Amino acid sequence: MFGYIKIQKSELLVREYEAYKSVYCGLCRQMGRDYSFISRFILSYDCTFYAIFLMSLRRSCSGFESGRCRFNPLKRCQFCKNSDDALSKAAALSVILAYYKLIDDIRDSGFFKRLAVRLVKPLFKRWRNKAQKRYPRLDELACDMLTAQQNAEQSESCGLDMAADPTATMLSSVMELEGRDDTERRILNRIGYGLGRFIYIIDAVDDYEKDVKKGNFNPFINAPDRANMMKNNLSQALAMTFEAYSLIDLVDFKGIIDNVILKGLPTVQIEILRKCEVNDEGSV
Repeated sequence: MFGYIKIQKSELLVREYEAYKSVYCGLCRQMGRDYSFISRFILSYDCTFYAIFLMSLRRSCSGFESGRCRFNPLKRCQFCKNSDDALSKAAALSVILAYYKLIDDIRDSGFFKRLAVRLVKPLFKRWRNKAQKRYPRLDELACDMLTAQQNAEQSESCGLDMAADPTATMLSSVMELEGRDDTERRILNRIGYGLGRFIYIIDAVDDYEKDVKKGNFNPFINAPDRANMMKNNLSQALAMTFEAYSLIDLVDFKGIIDNVILKGLPTVQIEILRKCEVNDEGSV
């Protein structure tokens, strides 16, 4: 995941924003405990959302505690306390996804970036190996995603649906793991698929100009009516996510999760499309 699953801060209540920050800081602290101080630099909004969603689904937030920020000891933070492994699982997913993104970057980058990536790869691999032992299924799903992604992008017939499916399938399977019965598993699968599809497409839109210049794969290159294709597919992915999300009953952190899905993701879509200068005439 790439940092697109964000809150719309201006639309959150103060207490909701403080709770969001406490989960973010709690996940940061968990990553430092489980992997290393340096691993905190790969902390993402996406995995923070994953942690919040898990704690809401399981009702496993056991309160908040005050402490010193690990980056700025002069600053005091609120940390979310977690009665199960939601923060630990989110920390593991963070390092696993970061490792496989690093592997993908080696394939797609130029000589000097590949050299830099190879220098840090042993550190990421050590984190990933530790996370794999704790959560082998998460690692298996991420590894399968990378293999499927590479195979899809090498196919001459690869279109947007084929290109987006590996990320969507991976996240749908990750979410489905948390279901307590068949109905909940189906709902979570659908939420994950919509989110995963959105993440892949918004990242492809965000990287479009860079991919054109570097000759990298991008599903929108040579696509007819590219601008409308981008907007329509992003909107469809959000609609799929919301439709499934409306079927699940959450209590804890519901205001935050509503904010992300109903306000944060649409705002990210607007900002990225505007950044890429997608207009109603269909030019990019």
